[in-house]
Amino acid sequence: MASLLGNLFILAAPSGAGKSSLIKALLEKHDGEDAYPMQVSVSHTTRKPRPGEEDGVHYHFISREQFESLIEQGVFFEWAEVFGNYYGTSRVTIEQTLHQGIDVFLDIDWQGARQVKKLLPDTCGIFILPPSTAVLKERLTRRGQDSEEVIANRMREAISEMLHYDEFDYVLINDDFSTALAELEAIVCSGRLRTCKQNMRHSALLEDLLNT
Repeated sequence: MASLLGNLFILAAPSGAGKSSLIKALLEKHDGEDAYPMQVSVSHTTRKPRPGEEDGVHYHFISREQFESLIEQGVFFEWAEVFGNYYGTSRVTIEQTLHQGIDVFLDIDWQGARQVKKLLPDTCGIFILPPSTAVLKERLTRRGQDSEEVIANRMREAISEMLHYDEFDYVLINDDFSTALAELEAIVCSGRLRTCKQNMRHSALLEDLLNT
């Protein structure tokens, strides 16, 4: 995929590290900005909706049979199986959005990140860590949605997930939320200001300046 005006950002983290909250806060802070629009990709999944989640807003909720059919059709930009459920991102949707100059955030794990990086090496990977395992367990427990057994499984999976932090371009420690949000915002801003993006965004200006 060449000449993509928008930036693709991968945000990965163990469950409970605050990844979704950071993305939501960043989008709300910049809502309505025309110069640098951004949005989060809505993935497909076979897991059941959690309380408050809406189909087509948080995820596209489909059956396992439907998902496997889409895999065979080559629909997904990336896909993975996590906690016994499939998650995947539409390739066509991502490409069209980036070509429009819209920054896209992928809320995926390290498996999906590897797939995306193979197809689009220019993708910016950001890994979010909790300040401690104790804080991570507290956050998972505070949700009040999972049993002790499920939380224990998520803690074990978190260790496995965090082992891959060094495969990403940036690492954020989500201890103080405001600080982590400011750091995420700085990474996004720097991506927009890269020479290759500015060449595309301001081609007319650069031509005028250099031929004066």
